[in-house]
Amino acid sequence: MVFTVFTVIAIIFVLGYIAIALEHPIKTNKAASSLLLGTALWLIWFKYQEFLYGAEGLKKASAELLHNFEELQILFFLIGAMAIASIIDKNDGFSVITSRIKTNNTQVLMWILSWIAFIFSSFLGNLTATIITLTLAHKFVSDPEKRLYFAGMIVIAANAGGAWSPIGDVTTTMLWIGGQISALSIIKTVLLPSLICLTVPLIVLNFFVKGTSEPPIETLETPKYERNIIFIVGVGGLLTVPVIRTIFHVPPYIAVFFALGILWTVVEFLSRKYGRDVPKRLNLFYALRKIDMATILFFAGILLAVGVLGSTGQLAAFATVLEEKISSDTRIIVYLIGIFSAIVDNVPLVAATMKMYSLEIFHQDHLMWEFIAYCAGTGGSLLIIGSAAGVAAMGIDKNLTFGWFFKKICPLAALGYTAGALAYLLIRGALF
Repeated sequence: MVFTVFTVIAIIFVLGYIAIALEHPIKTNKAASSLLLGTALWLIWFKYQEFLYGAEGLKKASAELLHNFEELQILFFLIGAMAIASIIDKNDGFSVITSRIKTNNTQVLMWILSWIAFIFSSFLGNLTATIITLTLAHKFVSDPEKRLYFAGMIVIAANAGGAWSPIGDVTTTMLWIGGQISALSIIKTVLLPSLICLTVPLIVLNFFVKGTSEPPIETLETPKYERNIIFIVGVGGLLTVPVIRTIFHVPPYIAVFFALGILWTVVEFLSRKYGRDVPKRLNLFYALRKIDMATILFFAGILLAVGVLGSTGQLAAFATVLEEKISSDTRIIVYLIGIFSAIVDNVPLVAATMKMYSLEIFHQDHLMWEFIAYCAGTGGSLLIIGSAAGVAAMGIDKNLTFGWFFKKICPLAALGYTAGALAYLLIRGALF
């Protein structure tokens, strides 16, 4: 019976992912497939627990679902960050940056924006960096096809930028807080591999994406002092998120909502001088309506589905199978875990790994911990749904699909991921 239930859950999970990947051929929105997948798996798990243990089983399943809700907190963070970016965008705030970038050469623009995403990600987190940088890309690139390549590179850049910083990616932060890595060591050893992970795809893409990019004609309707204030308060608020999280030890969404509350208050003050004729751009509800809730719900379904795999022990079992059946070499195991993180959220994967191996087996800053920080942080770039950055990119650019990303960006991401992994092992003297 146990084998049968676990098999059913695994089969439904695979079918759900296939439905998401085939969103356009089957003409079903990925959010619908994702929500159906996530909720169906929990319905099966609840019923199975009740069948085996009665009321105690339901209590256990409820506790597991509540624990999984901790992973869903990222949805609130996504809403807050996207709201701030939308408010800045609607009030022409990003012109502070775009006015300083003079080139219209597509290749140069891609390098500049990718580096911006990489740097922003190291202290803002890959999710926020993606939202800001891809919004900037839309200001410069009017061609929809070229914009997709920009989106793909920004996802790779944001994930690479978050991997080497203790506050850049959720999994790196988990390892840092758990004592598996130290801040100085992870920066010193993973920064160069992360740079290689970004640079290799950029170099290859230079041969395919050429020409010039004429940005859409933009009319700045917001007075200069207003857009400057909104930009400073909005971006400044996002910059304080990791600081607030570190000082007050609160979840990131509390910090980003705090920043959103301040920005909202500032916008309310700015709108007072207009009386009853408040411009639409200063109407916060107009900006909030621009948030793509379908993407939020899609991500919710993915996290719910992965949560069931964690509750059933299948993620931990997967790591054990890797060790027993495929290889006992820690380097190979971690490399494969990074690839698998493109399918299953990297947070539960890293959490399972942290439970499997103690600090008594692998001391702080051991190769295994640093390598998993790199692999879990950058491996999600292999699929568009493999990271929060990718999901956010889909929410901003509606033309970015699973199939296009898999065909055009996945090979580049895999090349960068592997090159960075080899570079890390070489730096640590563990390649051979």
